[in-house]
Amino acid sequence: RAEDPIVEGTVEEDLGKSTIGSKTDDETVEREEEAIKLDGMNVAQMKQLRESAEKHTYQAEVNRMMKLIINSLYRNKEIFLRELISNASDALDKIRFLSLTDPSVLSATPDLKVMIKPDKENHALHIIDTGIGMTHDDLVKNLGTIAKSGTSEFLAKMEEGDTEVSSDLIGQFGVGFYSAFLVADTVVVTSKNNADEQWVWESDASSFTVAKDPRGDTLGRGTHISLFLKEEAYDFLEEHTIKDLVKKYSQFINFPIHMWTSRTEKVEEAVEPEADPTPKEGETDDDVKVEDEDDEKPKVKMVDKTVYDWEVMNDNKPIWLRSPKEVDDADYVAFYKSFSKDSDEPLAHVHFTAEGEVTFKSILFVPKTA
Repeated sequence: RAEDPIVEGTVEEDLGKSTIGSKTDDETVEREEEAIKLDGMNVAQMKQLRESAEKHTYQAEVNRMMKLIINSLYRNKEIFLRELISNASDALDKIRFLSLTDPSVLSATPDLKVMIKPDKENHALHIIDTGIGMTHDDLVKNLGTIAKSGTSEFLAKMEEGDTEVSSDLIGQFGVGFYSAFLVADTVVVTSKNNADEQWVWESDASSFTVAKDPRGDTLGRGTHISLFLKEEAYDFLEEHTIKDLVKKYSQFINFPIHMWTSRTEKVEEAVEPEADPTPKEGETDDDVKVEDEDDEKPKVKMVDKTVYDWEVMNDNKPIWLRSPKEVDDADYVAFYKSFSKDSDEPLAHVHFTAEGEVTFKSILFVPKTA
């Protein structure tokens, strides 16, 4: 039979490269570099992190609780941001309290704030605080176990299946961190406490690892949470979505919440000068020079430029500093729930100003239960 014609360019250049179950060295490096890009580490640092990582399994109650959270609150995913900002605020409160008797605890980072930075390119959302931070043991204990005595009660209430009650209880029982897995496949927590070195905690919800950060001390003090989002959660990278959630859930946080935002500005840009003109017919070089002298001012044009900067999201006056006439009952209830973690509304409240040698404004709440 006739030989098949030889068609140029049909040889697969990547023959022997990636097929399912078969990966070449250069593709492995590419995947590592991609992961490294997400973590902000170079190849050597990532390799060191992976090799030195301590592998841990979750406490049985944690596994049970995470499954309940994900299955019960999947329609109310947005609460993850409320919980992570609330945790950041608690960490800031702790370091501020310590600074009252020992101002040196703030020496590494004097500013107390929360920062939110969306990264659309890598589908990651970062929540950073300059709070007290966590040591190695804190990361293992706080993020891998549940020591709270009311955990069984929380699990029982979650299993009752009331989504609205469950979303309120999650913060009350101190397990709000795990709501991050409502929107993220992988969560990385980098933390630095004054009493320890900087550590990296990483989990995919099935187990977790802890390793010393090969980059050294990059935070100064505080915690950096990186959420690598599921595809259905990419909307949480949009500026308007984050701003709406901060306004909805975190307007009563006592610390500034900064967000990395972009805006378009009109700026002047120099116009490239044209080539030296040549004399037209009937003109001399002197005539051309006279025209150039009249047009010595450099030409510019207005162009759009994208500018990135930190924007404060919660710059409203604290509720207790406002006039009671400016605050409605819904605001009082929302404020009470934000700091008390109580799922019930307060029994009563009083908003007053005390005047004397010391003048202050205050709100007192009476809870429904002791």
